[in-house]
Amino acid sequence: MSEKIKMSVPLNRVEGDLEIRVEIDGGVVSDAWSSGTMFRGFENILVGRGPLDGLVITPRVCGICGTAHLTAAALALDMISGAKAPPGAVKVRNLTLMTETLQSDIRHGLLMFAADFANPAYKKCSLFREAVRRYEPFKGETVIEVIKETKKVIEIIAILGGQWPHSSYIVPGGITSMPSTGDLLQCRHFLRRYRSWYENQVLGCSLERWLEVKSRSDLDMWLGENDSHREGDLGFYIRFAREIGLDKIGKGHGNFISYGSLPLPEDTEICGPREGGCLVPAGFARGTEVTPFEQERVTEHVAHSWFEDYDGGKHPFEGETRPYASGQESKKYSWAKAPRYDGFPAETGPLAEMIIAEHPLFADLVGRDGPSVFARELARLVRPAQTIPAMEVWLSELAGVEHFYASPGIITDGHGFGLTQATRGALGHWVKIANGRIEHYQIITPTTWHASPRDSDEIRGPWEEALVGTTIKDLSDPVELGHVVRSFDACLVCTVHTIRGGRNLARYKL
Repeated sequence: MSEKIKMSVPLNRVEGDLEIRVEIDGGVVSDAWSSGTMFRGFENILVGRGPLDGLVITPRVCGICGTAHLTAAALALDMISGAKAPPGAVKVRNLTLMTETLQSDIRHGLLMFAADFANPAYKKCSLFREAVRRYEPFKGETVIEVIKETKKVIEIIAILGGQWPHSSYIVPGGITSMPSTGDLLQCRHFLRRYRSWYENQVLGCSLERWLEVKSRSDLDMWLGENDSHREGDLGFYIRFAREIGLDKIGKGHGNFISYGSLPLPEDTEICGPREGGCLVPAGFARGTEVTPFEQERVTEHVAHSWFEDYDGGKHPFEGETRPYASGQESKKYSWAKAPRYDGFPAETGPLAEMIIAEHPLFADLVGRDGPSVFARELARLVRPAQTIPAMEVWLSELAGVEHFYASPGIITDGHGFGLTQATRGALGHWVKIANGRIEHYQIITPTTWHASPRDSDEIRGPWEEALVGTTIKDLSDPVELGHVVRSFDACLVCTVHTIRGGRNLARYKL
Protein backbone atom coordinates (compact mmCIF):
# COMPACT_ATOMS: atom_id res chain seq x y z
CA MET A 1 0.00 0.00 0.00
CA SER A 2 1.35 3.43 -0.92
CA GLU A 3 2.61 5.81 1.73
CA LYS A 4 2.23 9.50 1.06
CA ILE A 5 4.90 11.92 2.18
CA LYS A 6 4.20 15.65 2.07
CA MET A 7 7.15 17.97 1.86
CA SER A 8 7.02 21.73 2.26
CA VAL A 9 10.04 23.36 0.64
CA PRO A 10 10.18 27.13 1.25
CA LEU A 11 12.34 28.79 -1.39
CA ASN A 12 13.41 32.41 -1.62
CA ARG A 13 11.54 34.93 -3.73
CA VAL A 14 13.34 33.99 -6.94
CA GLU A 15 10.57 31.58 -7.86
CA GLY A 16 8.32 31.65 -4.80
CA ASP A 17 7.59 29.03 -2.16
CA LEU A 18 7.48 25.38 -3.13
CA GLU A 19 5.79 22.26 -1.82
CA ILE A 20 6.74 18.85 -3.17
CA ARG A 21 4.29 16.00 -2.60
CA VAL A 22 5.24 12.46 -3.44
CA GLU A 23 3.52 9.10 -3.36
CA ILE A 24 5.77 6.23 -2.35
CA ASP A 25 5.06 2.59 -3.11
CA GLY A 26 7.43 -0.03 -1.75
CA GLY A 27 10.11 2.53 -1.00
CA VAL A 28 10.02 3.98 -4.53
CA VAL A 29 8.43 7.25 -5.63
CA SER A 30 5.48 6.35 -7.85
CA ASP A 31 4.07 9.84 -8.38
CA ALA A 32 4.93 13.45 -7.58
CA TRP A 33 3.37 16.91 -7.56
CA SER A 34 5.29 20.19 -7.61
CA SER A 35 3.32 23.10 -6.12
CA GLY A 36 4.37 26.72 -6.24
CA THR A 37 2.53 28.09 -3.20
CA MET A 38 2.98 31.86 -3.51
CA PHE A 39 1.54 34.28 -6.07
CA ARG A 40 3.87 37.17 -6.90
CA GLY A 41 2.30 39.05 -9.80
CA PHE A 42 5.27 40.86 -11.38
CA GLU A 43 3.69 40.50 -14.81
CA ASN A 44 0.57 42.33 -13.66
CA ILE A 45 2.55 45.00 -11.80
CA LEU A 46 4.23 46.04 -15.05
CA VAL A 47 1.04 46.64 -17.04
CA GLY A 48 0.34 50.35 -17.55
CA ARG A 49 3.87 51.49 -16.79
CA GLY A 50 6.39 53.12 -19.12
CA PRO A 51 8.43 50.80 -21.38
CA LEU A 52 11.70 51.48 -19.53
CA ASP A 53 10.18 50.58 -16.15
CA GLY A 54 10.78 46.93 -16.95
CA LEU A 55 14.53 47.60 -16.76
CA VAL A 56 14.16 48.65 -13.13
CA ILE A 57 11.40 46.33 -11.93
CA THR A 58 12.27 42.98 -13.49
CA PRO A 59 15.79 42.70 -11.97
CA ARG A 60 13.94 42.68 -8.63
CA VAL A 61 12.24 39.44 -9.66
CA CYS A 62 15.39 37.70 -8.45
CA GLY A 63 17.94 38.62 -5.82
CA ILE A 64 20.78 36.64 -7.37
CA CYS A 65 20.17 36.65 -11.14
CA GLY A 66 18.95 40.19 -11.72
CA THR A 67 21.50 40.64 -14.51
CA ALA A 68 19.74 37.93 -16.50
CA HIS A 69 16.34 39.62 -16.08
CA LEU A 70 17.83 42.99 -17.00
CA THR A 71 19.36 41.40 -20.09
CA ALA A 72 16.06 39.85 -21.18
CA ALA A 73 14.12 43.07 -20.56
CA ALA A 74 16.62 45.12 -22.58
CA LEU A 75 16.69 42.62 -25.45
CA ALA A 76 12.91 42.84 -25.73
CA LEU A 77 13.11 46.64 -25.93
CA ASP A 78 15.98 46.39 -28.42
CA MET A 79 13.67 44.38 -30.65
CA ILE A 80 10.72 46.74 -30.23
CA SER A 81 12.78 49.87 -30.86
CA GLY A 82 14.97 48.41 -33.59
CA ALA A 83 18.07 49.41 -31.64
CA LYS A 84 21.34 47.60 -32.24
CA ALA A 85 23.83 47.66 -29.39
CA PRO A 86 27.45 48.39 -30.46
CA PRO A 87 29.94 45.50 -30.19
CA GLY A 88 31.51 46.99 -27.07
CA ALA A 89 28.15 47.10 -25.31
CA VAL A 90 27.42 43.51 -26.32
CA LYS A 91 30.71 42.43 -24.74
CA VAL A 92 29.96 44.25 -21.48
CA ARG A 93 26.46 42.77 -21.38
CA ASN A 94 27.94 39.32 -21.93
CA LEU A 95 30.69 39.76 -19.36
CA THR A 96 28.31 40.76 -16.60
CA LEU A 97 25.89 37.94 -17.36
CA MET A 98 28.77 35.46 -17.37
CA THR A 99 30.07 36.81 -14.07
CA GLU A 100 26.70 36.25 -12.44
CA THR A 101 26.79 32.66 -13.67
CA LEU A 102 30.37 32.15 -12.43
CA GLN A 103 29.27 33.04 -8.93
CA SER A 104 26.04 31.06 -8.90
CA ASP A 105 27.40 27.85 -10.43
CA ILE A 106 30.04 27.32 -7.78
CA ARG A 107 27.93 28.60 -4.90
CA HIS A 108 25.19 26.20 -5.82
CA GLY A 109 27.41 23.21 -6.44
CA LEU A 110 29.65 23.51 -3.39
CA LEU A 111 27.43 25.32 -0.88
CA MET A 112 23.87 24.26 -1.60
CA PHE A 113 24.13 20.89 -3.33
CA ALA A 114 27.22 19.45 -1.63
CA ALA A 115 25.81 20.25 1.83
CA ASP A 116 23.77 17.05 1.53
CA PHE A 117 26.98 15.02 1.32
CA ALA A 118 27.44 15.83 5.02
CA ASN A 119 24.01 14.38 5.86
CA PRO A 120 24.24 11.60 8.48
CA ALA A 121 22.43 9.37 5.99
CA TYR A 122 25.86 8.89 4.38
CA LYS A 123 27.90 8.27 7.53
CA LYS A 124 28.77 4.76 6.31
CA CYS A 125 30.21 6.06 3.03
CA SER A 126 33.98 5.87 2.72
CA LEU A 127 34.22 9.59 1.93
CA PHE A 128 31.78 10.85 4.57
CA ARG A 129 34.31 12.33 7.00
CA GLU A 130 36.00 14.20 4.18
CA ALA A 131 32.61 15.47 2.99
CA VAL A 132 31.86 16.86 6.45
CA ARG A 133 35.27 18.52 6.61
CA ARG A 134 34.66 20.22 3.27
CA TYR A 135 30.93 20.92 3.11
CA GLU A 136 29.43 21.11 6.58
CA PRO A 137 27.24 24.25 6.45
CA PHE A 138 28.97 27.36 7.81
CA LYS A 139 32.01 25.36 8.95
CA GLY A 140 33.37 23.35 6.03
CA GLU A 141 36.75 24.38 4.66
CA THR A 142 35.48 24.49 1.08
CA VAL A 143 32.36 26.37 2.16
CA ILE A 144 34.43 29.19 3.63
CA GLU A 145 36.68 29.38 0.56
CA VAL A 146 33.74 29.44 -1.85
CA ILE A 147 32.00 32.27 -0.02
CA LYS A 148 35.19 34.33 0.01
CA GLU A 149 36.15 33.83 -3.63
CA THR A 150 32.69 34.11 -5.19
CA LYS A 151 32.11 37.32 -3.28
CA LYS A 152 35.13 38.86 -4.99
CA VAL A 153 34.40 37.85 -8.60
CA ILE A 154 30.96 39.46 -8.55
CA GLU A 155 32.70 42.83 -8.19
CA ILE A 156 33.17 42.68 -11.97
CA ILE A 157 29.47 43.52 -12.33
CA ALA A 158 29.74 46.35 -9.81
CA ILE A 159 32.68 47.81 -11.76
CA LEU A 160 31.04 47.58 -15.18
CA GLY A 161 27.45 48.13 -14.10
CA GLY A 162 27.61 50.37 -11.05
CA GLN A 163 26.11 47.93 -8.56
CA TRP A 164 25.00 44.37 -7.97
CA PRO A 165 22.37 43.11 -7.33
CA HIS A 166 19.48 44.99 -8.95
CA SER A 167 21.58 46.75 -11.57
CA SER A 168 20.08 48.98 -14.29
CA TYR A 169 23.04 49.72 -16.58
CA ILE A 170 21.74 47.78 -19.60
CA VAL A 171 19.36 49.85 -21.72
CA PRO A 172 17.90 49.65 -25.23
CA GLY A 173 20.80 50.36 -27.58
CA GLY A 174 23.64 49.40 -25.25
CA ILE A 175 24.82 50.29 -21.75
CA THR A 176 24.89 53.50 -19.72
CA SER A 177 28.62 53.87 -19.05
CA MET A 178 32.02 53.58 -20.71
CA PRO A 179 34.51 51.33 -18.86
CA SER A 180 37.83 53.05 -18.25
CA THR A 181 41.24 51.44 -18.61
CA GLY A 182 41.36 51.17 -14.83
CA ASP A 183 37.97 49.47 -14.76
CA LEU A 184 39.10 46.87 -17.26
CA LEU A 185 42.35 46.23 -15.38
CA GLN A 186 40.39 45.68 -12.18
CA CYS A 187 38.05 43.26 -13.92
CA ARG A 188 40.97 41.33 -15.39
CA HIS A 189 42.52 41.13 -11.92
CA PHE A 190 39.36 39.70 -10.35
CA LEU A 191 38.88 37.23 -13.20
CA ARG A 192 42.53 36.13 -13.09
CA ARG A 193 42.25 35.55 -9.34
CA TYR A 194 39.03 33.57 -9.77
CA ARG A 195 40.52 31.44 -12.53
CA SER A 196 43.54 30.57 -10.40
CA TRP A 197 41.32 29.63 -7.46
CA TYR A 198 38.94 27.61 -9.64
CA GLU A 199 41.78 25.68 -11.26
CA ASN A 200 43.45 24.86 -7.93
CA GLN A 201 40.44 24.36 -5.66
CA VAL A 202 37.74 22.97 -7.94
CA LEU A 203 39.35 21.38 -11.00
CA GLY A 204 42.70 20.40 -9.59
CA CYS A 205 44.17 21.14 -13.03
CA SER A 206 44.37 23.83 -15.69
CA LEU A 207 41.34 24.80 -17.75
CA GLU A 208 43.18 23.54 -20.81
CA ARG A 209 43.63 20.06 -19.31
CA TRP A 210 40.00 19.80 -18.29
CA LEU A 211 38.79 20.86 -21.73
CA GLU A 212 40.53 17.79 -23.17
CA VAL A 213 37.94 15.56 -21.44
CA LYS A 214 35.57 14.51 -24.23
CA SER A 215 33.97 11.23 -23.08
CA ARG A 216 33.20 9.08 -20.05
CA SER A 217 36.40 7.12 -20.61
CA ASP A 218 38.32 10.42 -20.75
CA LEU A 219 36.62 11.40 -17.49
CA ASP A 220 37.70 8.17 -15.79
CA MET A 221 41.24 8.60 -17.12
CA TRP A 222 41.35 12.21 -15.90
CA LEU A 223 40.09 11.18 -12.46
CA GLY A 224 42.80 8.57 -12.04
CA GLU A 225 45.59 10.67 -13.51
CA ASN A 226 46.87 12.15 -10.26
CA ASP A 227 45.95 13.09 -6.69
CA SER A 228 45.28 16.70 -7.63
CA HIS A 229 42.43 15.64 -9.92
CA ARG A 230 40.94 13.23 -7.39
CA GLU A 231 41.20 15.59 -4.43
CA GLY A 232 39.91 18.76 -6.09
CA ASP A 233 36.27 19.49 -5.39
CA LEU A 234 35.29 18.29 -8.85
CA GLY A 235 37.11 14.99 -8.40
CA PHE A 236 35.63 14.57 -4.94
CA TYR A 237 32.16 15.25 -6.32
CA ILE A 238 32.59 12.59 -9.01
CA ARG A 239 33.77 9.99 -6.49
CA PHE A 240 31.15 10.72 -3.84
CA ALA A 241 28.26 11.08 -6.30
CA ARG A 242 29.07 7.74 -7.91
CA GLU A 243 29.39 6.02 -4.53
CA ILE A 244 25.89 7.10 -3.46
CA GLY A 245 24.34 6.44 -6.87
CA LEU A 246 23.54 9.92 -8.14
CA ASP A 247 24.18 8.69 -11.67
CA LYS A 248 21.12 6.43 -11.30
CA ILE A 249 18.43 8.91 -10.18
CA GLY A 250 16.68 12.04 -11.45
CA LYS A 251 16.34 11.06 -15.10
CA GLY A 252 13.12 12.91 -15.96
CA HIS A 253 11.67 13.30 -19.45
CA GLY A 254 15.00 13.62 -21.27
CA ASN A 255 13.95 16.80 -23.13
CA PHE A 256 16.25 19.84 -23.14
CA ILE A 257 15.80 23.47 -24.11
CA SER A 258 18.10 26.48 -24.51
CA TYR A 259 17.06 29.91 -25.78
CA GLY A 260 20.66 30.74 -26.69
CA SER A 261 22.77 33.38 -24.98
CA LEU A 262 25.90 35.53 -25.20
CA PRO A 263 25.59 36.91 -28.74
CA LEU A 264 28.88 37.10 -30.59
CA PRO A 265 29.86 40.69 -31.49
CA GLU A 266 30.91 41.42 -35.06
CA ASP A 267 34.52 42.18 -34.16
CA THR A 268 35.36 39.29 -31.82
CA GLU A 269 37.76 36.42 -32.29
CA ILE A 270 35.51 34.17 -30.19
CA CYS A 271 33.60 31.46 -32.07
CA GLY A 272 30.55 29.55 -30.92
CA PRO A 273 30.32 25.74 -30.84
CA ARG A 274 28.61 25.81 -34.23
CA GLU A 275 27.60 28.37 -36.84
CA GLY A 276 25.24 30.94 -35.42
CA GLY A 277 25.24 34.10 -33.43
CA CYS A 278 25.71 32.94 -29.84
CA LEU A 279 28.42 31.43 -27.67
CA VAL A 280 25.66 29.40 -25.97
CA PRO A 281 23.52 28.08 -28.84
CA ALA A 282 19.74 27.82 -28.91
CA GLY A 283 17.96 24.55 -29.54
CA PHE A 284 15.61 21.84 -28.37
CA ALA A 285 16.57 18.22 -27.88
CA ARG A 286 14.81 14.97 -27.18
CA GLY A 287 17.58 12.85 -25.78
CA THR A 288 20.68 13.97 -27.67
CA GLU A 289 18.94 14.75 -30.98
CA VAL A 290 19.10 18.54 -31.36
CA THR A 291 16.69 20.60 -33.46
CA PRO A 292 16.55 24.40 -34.04
CA PHE A 293 14.73 26.48 -31.44
CA GLU A 294 11.67 28.47 -32.54
CA GLN A 295 10.18 30.73 -29.89
CA GLU A 296 6.74 30.49 -31.52
CA ARG A 297 6.54 26.92 -30.21
CA VAL A 298 6.69 27.99 -26.54
CA THR A 299 3.35 27.82 -24.72
CA GLU A 300 2.09 27.90 -21.15
CA HIS A 301 -0.73 25.77 -19.74
CA VAL A 302 -2.83 26.54 -16.66
CA ALA A 303 -5.03 23.44 -16.35
CA HIS A 304 -3.46 22.60 -12.98
CA SER A 305 -2.43 26.15 -12.02
CA TRP A 306 -4.35 28.60 -9.85
CA PHE A 307 -5.24 30.83 -12.80
CA GLU A 308 -8.42 31.23 -14.78
CA ASP A 309 -8.64 28.44 -17.32
CA TYR A 310 -8.12 28.62 -21.05
CA ASP A 311 -7.97 25.82 -23.59
CA GLY A 312 -4.63 24.09 -24.06
CA GLY A 313 -1.49 26.20 -24.04
CA LYS A 314 -1.02 29.83 -25.03
CA HIS A 315 2.05 31.53 -26.44
CA PRO A 316 3.41 34.18 -24.02
CA PHE A 317 2.28 37.01 -26.34
CA GLU A 318 -1.26 35.75 -25.75
CA GLY A 319 -0.72 34.48 -22.22
CA GLU A 320 -2.94 35.49 -19.32
CA THR A 321 -2.12 35.93 -15.64
CA ARG A 322 -5.52 36.04 -13.96
CA PRO A 323 -5.36 34.55 -10.46
CA TYR A 324 -8.00 32.02 -9.54
CA ALA A 325 -7.73 30.67 -6.00
CA SER A 326 -11.12 29.64 -4.67
CA GLY A 327 -9.78 26.90 -2.45
CA GLN A 328 -8.12 23.51 -2.61
CA GLU A 329 -9.55 22.31 -5.91
CA SER A 330 -8.71 18.71 -6.66
CA LYS A 331 -7.28 19.63 -10.06
CA LYS A 332 -5.39 22.89 -9.50
CA TYR A 333 -2.41 22.70 -7.18
CA SER A 334 0.22 25.31 -8.10
CA TRP A 335 0.78 29.01 -8.74
CA ALA A 336 3.36 27.99 -11.34
CA LYS A 337 2.21 27.70 -14.93
CA ALA A 338 3.26 24.78 -17.12
CA PRO A 339 5.60 25.84 -19.98
CA ARG A 340 5.88 23.49 -22.93
CA TYR A 341 7.87 23.49 -26.15
CA ASP A 342 5.93 22.04 -29.05
CA GLY A 343 3.84 20.31 -26.39
CA PHE A 344 6.79 18.83 -24.48
CA PRO A 345 8.02 19.65 -20.95
CA ALA A 346 11.73 20.39 -20.99
CA GLU A 347 14.73 20.71 -18.71
CA THR A 348 16.92 23.77 -18.99
CA GLY A 349 20.17 24.92 -17.38
CA PRO A 350 23.80 23.82 -17.70
CA LEU A 351 23.16 20.20 -18.72
CA ALA A 352 20.67 21.34 -21.35
CA GLU A 353 23.22 23.87 -22.65
CA MET A 354 25.84 21.11 -22.95
CA ILE A 355 23.43 18.85 -24.83
CA ILE A 356 22.25 21.62 -27.19
CA ALA A 357 25.90 22.57 -27.86
CA GLU A 358 26.62 18.89 -28.55
CA HIS A 359 29.41 18.80 -25.99
CA PRO A 360 30.98 15.36 -26.48
CA LEU A 361 31.38 14.48 -22.78
CA PHE A 362 27.76 15.16 -21.90
CA ALA A 363 26.45 13.72 -25.14
CA ASP A 364 28.28 10.52 -24.17
CA LEU A 365 27.03 10.51 -20.56
CA VAL A 366 23.41 11.20 -21.47
CA GLY A 367 23.53 8.98 -24.54
CA ARG A 368 24.66 6.03 -22.42
CA ASP A 369 22.63 6.48 -19.24
CA GLY A 370 20.15 9.28 -19.83
CA PRO A 371 20.09 12.48 -17.78
CA SER A 372 20.77 12.16 -14.06
CA VAL A 373 21.50 14.11 -10.92
CA PHE A 374 25.18 13.31 -11.47
CA ALA A 375 25.33 14.68 -15.02
CA ARG A 376 23.26 17.74 -14.15
CA GLU A 377 25.51 18.83 -11.31
CA LEU A 378 28.69 17.90 -13.17
CA ALA A 379 27.68 20.23 -16.00
CA ARG A 380 27.20 23.03 -13.51
CA LEU A 381 30.56 22.55 -11.82
CA VAL A 382 32.52 22.54 -15.08
CA ARG A 383 30.64 25.27 -16.96
CA PRO A 384 33.08 27.96 -15.69
CA ALA A 385 35.87 26.17 -17.58
CA GLN A 386 34.15 27.15 -20.82
CA THR A 387 33.09 30.60 -19.65
CA ILE A 388 36.35 32.01 -18.30
CA PRO A 389 38.44 31.87 -21.53
CA ALA A 390 35.80 33.82 -23.47
CA MET A 391 35.62 36.41 -20.69
CA GLU A 392 39.39 36.89 -20.85
CA VAL A 393 39.23 37.54 -24.59
CA TRP A 394 36.34 40.00 -24.35
CA LEU A 395 37.99 41.97 -21.56
CA SER A 396 41.10 42.28 -23.74
CA GLU A 397 39.07 43.30 -26.79
CA LEU A 398 37.40 46.13 -24.84
CA ALA A 399 40.69 48.04 -24.54
CA GLY A 400 40.38 51.34 -26.39
CA VAL A 401 36.69 50.90 -27.24
CA GLU A 402 34.72 54.15 -26.91
CA HIS A 403 31.30 53.39 -28.40
CA PHE A 404 28.83 51.66 -26.06
CA TYR A 405 25.44 53.14 -26.93
CA ALA A 406 23.24 53.74 -29.97
CA SER A 407 20.13 55.80 -29.28
CA PRO A 408 16.93 53.79 -29.86
CA GLY A 409 14.56 56.73 -30.06
CA ILE A 410 11.21 56.91 -28.27
CA ILE A 411 9.40 53.62 -27.76
CA THR A 412 5.66 54.09 -28.34
CA ASP A 413 4.22 50.93 -29.89
CA GLY A 414 5.33 47.42 -30.78
CA HIS A 415 5.98 44.00 -29.41
CA GLY A 416 9.15 42.03 -28.86
CA PHE A 417 10.80 39.34 -26.81
CA GLY A 418 14.07 39.03 -24.96
CA LEU A 419 15.50 35.54 -24.66
CA THR A 420 18.65 34.62 -22.77
CA GLN A 421 20.17 31.93 -20.59
CA ALA A 422 20.19 32.78 -16.91
CA THR A 423 22.35 30.70 -14.57
CA ARG A 424 19.52 28.23 -14.11
CA GLY A 425 18.47 28.12 -17.74
CA ALA A 426 16.07 29.54 -20.29
CA LEU A 427 14.67 32.97 -19.39
CA GLY A 428 12.25 34.87 -21.59
CA HIS A 429 10.42 38.21 -21.45
CA TRP A 430 7.58 38.82 -23.94
CA VAL A 431 6.43 42.46 -24.11
CA LYS A 432 3.74 44.49 -25.87
CA ILE A 433 3.84 48.31 -25.87
CA ALA A 434 0.83 50.43 -26.86
CA ASN A 435 0.59 54.23 -26.72
CA GLY A 436 3.87 54.45 -24.84
CA ARG A 437 2.77 52.07 -22.07
CA ILE A 438 3.30 48.41 -21.28
CA GLU A 439 0.15 46.63 -22.41
CA HIS A 440 1.30 43.06 -21.83
CA TYR A 441 4.27 41.46 -20.06
CA GLN A 442 4.92 37.74 -19.66
CA ILE A 443 7.98 36.16 -18.06
CA ILE A 444 8.96 32.50 -18.16
CA THR A 445 11.85 31.73 -15.83
CA PRO A 446 13.99 28.57 -15.66
CA THR A 447 12.24 27.39 -12.51
CA THR A 448 8.87 27.89 -14.19
CA TRP A 449 10.03 25.23 -16.65
CA HIS A 450 11.33 22.96 -13.89
CA ALA A 451 8.64 23.45 -11.23
CA SER A 452 5.86 23.07 -13.79
CA PRO A 453 2.74 21.21 -12.66
CA ARG A 454 0.93 18.88 -15.03
CA ASP A 455 -0.34 20.40 -18.27
CA SER A 456 -3.65 20.11 -20.14
CA ASP A 457 -2.62 16.63 -21.31
CA GLU A 458 -1.82 15.50 -17.74
CA ILE A 459 1.91 15.30 -18.50
CA ARG A 460 4.09 15.86 -15.43
CA GLY A 461 6.54 18.74 -15.18
CA PRO A 462 10.33 18.10 -15.15
CA TRP A 463 10.76 17.97 -11.35
CA GLU A 464 7.73 15.74 -11.00
CA GLU A 465 8.93 13.30 -13.65
CA ALA A 466 12.51 13.28 -12.34
CA LEU A 467 11.31 12.29 -8.87
CA VAL A 468 9.35 9.29 -10.12
CA GLY A 469 11.35 6.08 -9.73
CA THR A 470 13.59 7.42 -6.96
CA THR A 471 14.28 4.87 -4.23
CA ILE A 472 13.99 6.24 -0.69
CA LYS A 473 16.16 4.34 1.77
CA ASP A 474 14.95 6.09 4.93
CA LEU A 475 11.47 7.63 5.06
CA SER A 476 12.48 9.70 8.08
CA ASP A 477 15.25 11.37 6.05
CA PRO A 478 14.45 11.18 2.31
CA VAL A 479 17.65 12.90 1.24
CA GLU A 480 17.36 11.41 -2.24
CA LEU A 481 14.41 13.67 -3.00
CA GLY A 482 16.53 16.66 -2.07
CA HIS A 483 19.26 15.55 -4.46
CA VAL A 484 16.83 15.34 -7.37
CA VAL A 485 15.16 18.72 -6.85
CA ARG A 486 18.42 20.42 -5.90
CA SER A 487 20.14 19.20 -9.08
CA PHE A 488 17.88 21.58 -11.03
CA ASP A 489 19.15 24.44 -8.80
CA ALA A 490 16.12 25.72 -6.95
CA CYS A 491 18.24 28.59 -5.65
CA LEU A 492 18.27 28.23 -1.84
CA VAL A 493 19.30 25.77 0.86
CA CYS A 494 16.05 25.25 2.79
CA THR A 495 14.87 23.47 5.90
CA VAL A 496 12.36 20.81 4.89
CA HIS A 497 9.69 19.28 7.08
CA THR A 498 8.59 15.77 6.21
CA ILE A 499 5.04 14.82 7.25
CA ARG A 500 3.71 11.28 7.51
CA GLY A 501 0.20 10.66 8.77
CA GLY A 502 0.10 14.14 10.30
CA ARG A 503 3.28 13.49 12.27
CA ASN A 504 6.52 15.45 11.86
CA LEU A 505 9.09 12.81 10.94
CA ALA A 506 12.22 14.65 9.98
CA ARG A 507 13.89 17.93 9.33
CA TYR A 508 16.83 18.12 7.00
CA LYS A 509 18.73 20.37 4.67
CA LEU A 510 17.60 20.17 1.06
